[in-house]
Amino acid sequence: MYIKVRVVTYAKEEKIEVLASDSFRISVKEKPEQGQANERVIELIRAYYGGKVKGIRIEKGHHSPYKILFVNF
Repeated sequence: MYIKVRVVTYAKEEKIEVLASDSFRISVKEKPEQGQANERVIELIRAYYGGKVKGIRIEKGHHSPYKILFVNF
């Protein structure tokens, strides 16, 4: 399943906002350097879907706040 994610870095609190069934706005405290924010986004998506997720990878947007992730159930 593909999902669209808009990432906000340097947030005061982490949160996931569901915009649609396949679209999210995720706020993370990490900075967008050396993949720190990307790693945290993947952790938050994994926690959101619970134990059903087998794998998550970033398909597009490694260096952008707009990302497309593939979530494998």
